[in-house]
Amino acid sequence: MIEVRDLVYEYPTTRALKGVSLRVGPQTITALVGPNGAGKTTLLRCLAALEPPYSGSVTIDGLDTREAPRAIHARLGYLPDFYGLYDSLSVRRALTYTARSRGIAPALAAAVVEKAAGRVALLDRLESKAGELSRGLRQRLAIAQAIVHEPRVLLLDEPAAGLDPQARRDLSVLLLALKDAGMTLVVSSHILAELEDYCSEMIIIEDGLIVGGKAVKVRDVERPRYMLEIAAARSDLREFLSGRAGVDVIEADEYHALFTHTKNAAARAKLIRNLVSAGFEVSSFGESTKALEDAYFKQVGQAQ
Repeated sequence: MIEVRDLVYEYPTTRALKGVSLRVGPQTITALVGPNGAGKTTLLRCLAALEPPYSGSVTIDGLDTREAPRAIHARLGYLPDFYGLYDSLSVRRALTYTARSRGIAPALAAAVVEKAAGRVALLDRLESKAGELSRGLRQRLAIAQAIVHEPRVLLLDEPAAGLDPQARRDLSVLLLALKDAGMTLVVSSHILAELEDYCSEMIIIEDGLIVGGKAVKVRDVERPRYMLEIAAARSDLREFLSGRAGVDVIEADEYHALFTHTKNAAARAKLIRNLVSAGFEVSSFGESTKALEDAYFKQVGQAQ
């Protein structure tokens, strides 16, 4: 869906991207992470066909950003870090304006506006003015504007910035729903906790380069990561788990183990029974909530 080859981008006084190459598959949510100033926003603007590269190429859904920027814009939604809303317009009018500017015919505009509003849970706010909405609801409206034309690719720059915990959870649910509906999403952030709930792959950018040279898979829906803790030390914990069917140990010591295993509940229950029967004093067992963070620091550590 997205392919970048040897992308170089320069500002007048600095080279922001230094030969970036990456691929993003269809119907995925990929995290674009890295410290402030690493080049995330510049890369997103190049992906959105808003900035022409100094050299290299960017292809979106088979189209080159240099050769067909307008065609790419029709297939793509982009939410920048600092987005603008017309505060005096109602939600309905703001979405209608965006739909018409995207080339949607007047006869179809009302239907697509209501569909976009429904996706972000704003149907009950259609007549409210944008300037009267809370920070979280304004964010939903901005996302609705980005998806009103049913894009195949959605780029989001720091979408959870400034949101409260409930609004962040709602955002996670929304992005997963958009992926399930067929969209390909790239979400930029420097706060890993914001991305943990919905991203399955991660691209780390640092000083204008992709760390490790490619995306890192951080979550497998069918084989999640699990963390096991035992109360009494056992030097054979890794060996025992490695001998169980379907278990792949990532790391382990005498008290803890991180491993992948099937999401099947019966299989997990059997594994726990086997551990207890073998004398392991299981004190906690559950799905790991820091897969993305673990993968990030592992990659960054290897690059240093």
